[in-house]
Amino acid sequence: MISITQKRVSDLLEKAKSKRIAVIGDVMIDKYVWGSVSRISPEAPVPVVEVDHESMKLGGAANVANNISSLGGHALLLGVAGDDQNGQDLRQALNQEGTTDEGIVTDPTRPTTVKTRVIAHDQHVVRIDSETKKDISNDVQEQLFKILESKIDSIDGIIIEDYNKGVVVKEFIHSLSALAKKANKVITVDPKFNNFFEYRNMTVFKPNKKETEEALGVKLSSEKDVEQAGKLLLEKLQAQNILMTRSEKGMTLFRKSGEIVHIPTVARQIANVSGAGDTVIATLTMMLVCGADIVEASMIANYAGGFVCGEVGIVPIDPSSLLTSIQ
Repeated sequence: MISITQKRVSDLLEKAKSKRIAVIGDVMIDKYVWGSVSRISPEAPVPVVEVDHESMKLGGAANVANNISSLGGHALLLGVAGDDQNGQDLRQALNQEGTTDEGIVTDPTRPTTVKTRVIAHDQHVVRIDSETKKDISNDVQEQLFKILESKIDSIDGIIIEDYNKGVVVKEFIHSLSALAKKANKVITVDPKFNNFFEYRNMTVFKPNKKETEEALGVKLSSEKDVEQAGKLLLEKLQAQNILMTRSEKGMTLFRKSGEIVHIPTVARQIANVSGAGDTVIATLTMMLVCGADIVEASMIANYAGGFVCGEVGIVPIDPSSLLTSIQ
């Protein structure tokens, strides 16, 4: 396996300043209620959380875009928000973090997706999801596609971030794939179950182990099982690369050439895995458009994902943290 040096990553990060990545998918807000627990409710056997403070972060595809911006690049985020206060909060948060909201389409028929996590003593107590998962209309699909089509010459890569919330639908995937191929753009995808086998001819297809098991209907109990699954996905999806993330076992990269590369985890502690996949796909794609080969990009993304797993709450990766992790 090749080695990754701080100098190599520094050189790539310098190039990132001129790169622009389109991120398409399910945008959401992650709200946090922070507090402490000292007693059990007399009304039911549940903990009583005494609230200290509340905070808000960008989630889903918005978090991917935030990672792109945090790495020094420029993100064009395309997604759907509701005509509600949460939608306004989303746009404001994007602008504060340096990501334009020009690609956010307002759909008054659906609410802005919000995940609220209650955390006490740095541990999740409960998560509350406010959302709809119905597919977006053809009109909204067309609005999103026209925005991307008008910007295609100014972007260097495309990320599809699918959380099965209804934005990334089958016809939209096919249109995005055709546009990326025609414009010769890097296109990567973080998939979910519903459209798993619709993502054909991608530069990188990045499922996790659980998603792969569910899609193929098999249990990946051994290294042999993992390798057979990766090869099968390459064949079914005609992808250039499959990058399977495997939690404590790191990642495994399957290349169209037949090469298989196992990348061990570098996470020193796991405080929270929320947002780690967003960080990995953002870093991977950014490194690819900056000139890294797929093995280099995967290894650097592995360091980025390992760093954010050690942080409580959703945080994006930044150049300083990435370089420190590699050291």
